[in-house]
Amino acid sequence: MIIELGHYALVLALATSLLQAVLPIIGALRNDHALMEIGTVAAKATFLLMALSFGVLTYAHVTSDFSVQNVWENSHSQIPLIYKFSGVWGNHEGSMLLWVLILTFFSALVAVFGNNLPETLKANVLAVQAWIAVSFSLFILLTSNPFNRLLDAPGEGRDLNPVLQDIGLAIHPPLLYLGYVGFSVCFSFAIAALIEGRIDAAWARWVRPWTLAAWTCLTAGISMGSYWAYYELGWGGWWFWDPVENASFIPWLAGTALLHSALVMEKREALKIWTVLLAIMTFSMSLLGTFLVRSGVLTSVHAFATDPTRGVFILMILILFIGGALSLFAFRAAHLKAGGLFAPISREGALVFNNLILTTAAATVLIGTLYPLALEAVTGAKISVGPPFFNMTFGLLMLPLMLAVPFGPLLAWKRGDLLGAGQRLFAAVAFGLVVGSVIYYAQNGGPIMALFGIALGAYMIAGSLTELFLRSGLGKVTGAVAWRRVSGLPRSVFGTALAHIGLGVTLIGIVAVTAFETEHIVEMKPGMTTDAGGYTLRFDGLRNGKGPNYSEESGHFTISQAGSEVAEVWSSKRFYTARQMPTTEAGMRTFGLSQLYVSLGDDMKDGGVVVRVWWKPMILCIWLGTVFMMAGGAVSLSDRRLRVGAPARAKKQKKPVLEPAQ
Repeated sequence: MIIELGHYALVLALATSLLQAVLPIIGALRNDHALMEIGTVAAKATFLLMALSFGVLTYAHVTSDFSVQNVWENSHSQIPLIYKFSGVWGNHEGSMLLWVLILTFFSALVAVFGNNLPETLKANVLAVQAWIAVSFSLFILLTSNPFNRLLDAPGEGRDLNPVLQDIGLAIHPPLLYLGYVGFSVCFSFAIAALIEGRIDAAWARWVRPWTLAAWTCLTAGISMGSYWAYYELGWGGWWFWDPVENASFIPWLAGTALLHSALVMEKREALKIWTVLLAIMTFSMSLLGTFLVRSGVLTSVHAFATDPTRGVFILMILILFIGGALSLFAFRAAHLKAGGLFAPISREGALVFNNLILTTAAATVLIGTLYPLALEAVTGAKISVGPPFFNMTFGLLMLPLMLAVPFGPLLAWKRGDLLGAGQRLFAAVAFGLVVGSVIYYAQNGGPIMALFGIALGAYMIAGSLTELFLRSGLGKVTGAVAWRRVSGLPRSVFGTALAHIGLGVTLIGIVAVTAFETEHIVEMKPGMTTDAGGYTLRFDGLRNGKGPNYSEESGHFTISQAGSEVAEVWSSKRFYTARQMPTTEAGMRTFGLSQLYVSLGDDMKDGGVVVRVWWKPMILCIWLGTVFMMAGGAVSLSDRRLRVGAPARAKKQKKPVLEPAQ
């Protein structure tokens, strides 16, 4: 009976979404406050109903109710509790329910924290959010119902996909969806503004917090997914330009451009039309990613294998919202004011350059991802567009952007001094060259471009700190005065610096591991050794073990340096009985920011085992940089100017007119 309650709550959520989708818009047209207020109430009610529905599905997984088809297909009575929870969204049906739950969560947040919004704008935003919720609720109920019952309940489940039985996959999808779906609020604000025909700096101020929150969550989700692929799949890579990876990366690039564009619009009331278009395109790319993952057109470790009817349904949703939004934009754009003017050399100009590069990069990744699919659909020919294409095109596009990043904060609004900004960055350039040379020397040489890449990353870090140094006046005033100046700066200044520092740290990690990593594939027997990264790895032998729902064979390795044992590491191969599927559990030992990575391969007839050993210098910088970016987003989001929203203009009071005494 509890399962039917979850299904019923989902149907009721669809009904309240329909009310939220229709009545507030009518209220906005008629200026009817009661109808507009229905949107606020319905948004909260829809979220509570969706939370109840999701909670019931979670209960079914935790209690191993195998009469529910979704539980039977994706759970097992013996798996650890954490994977019973992650099994809720480790499948198509459950993940779509989570998708809509997060969508209604953001709608409820707008309803609760949107009191400073104009009443008609809030009503239209909630209505657009509701139309998205209606579409995907119908999709779930008609094609992907997670509450389907089995007539004869099996005694045991088929188990969760072993690759998904990992803490990283328990965290990665919710964070990714918070980013994906969070951009729906920006989309709804853009559509609502186009409906009203009013776009100004206040609109940009309202949009920025939602963009920042979604971007931060998406950064966390992509980073977590990258690290999971690195340690779980056993192939030692942290990014493979997989189509489904690209499907999350494209909205991240567009969202980064939207963040910077909204800043220009808020400060200078410029780039109005472009910012609205970016808000539409960012969420459109999120919808496209949802289609690619669930349509069955892609084969990937990340993708859900689904039947074509689901893909057609999502494609119809895609056409409806993307096509409808772009049609409305085309109809309204000619009637919108373009905004203020500025010189090419200015902070606005730097941010426009940023937008140009980021959107071009997003388009490049999109083309590289979709071109093989389109070619196969038209001609039947199969080709693959792999890492060489993306590394070359994306790297060349990012190079000028990374050179320009430290310049932006040092340029004045409207008209800046490029030469003056360059002079203030002289110390950052010198610092970058020193750091690059030191690391290059420590690695005993390598590709000369590695020296340049590491120097560029260090330059970005120092350049990001330059603005704080200059604004503090350190060296010109006393330390106490400098501290007061720094502590009085808006939090968004620190958030920007942290995010740019993170980009530099990630760049250093990418360049270092790409240029200097070593790989050995050797057959080892107990007692044999191999060298990697200045360490000696001795194979001590294999040990058999058993987990709650798997058996494993683990290899023990001792790590030595200069004849002294410094660490040990285990690497194993697991076999999951229910799924009849093997996995590799890589062994990793961290030394500073570098890692020794060990992966077991096939057993040999002579008693040996194939061992893959990688030395990955400074690889942790890749994810450490994303932590800086996330921290930057969180710090910026805590800025009071974003939390309070755009201030309302005070109405001018008329002075009383004194009538002459009779």
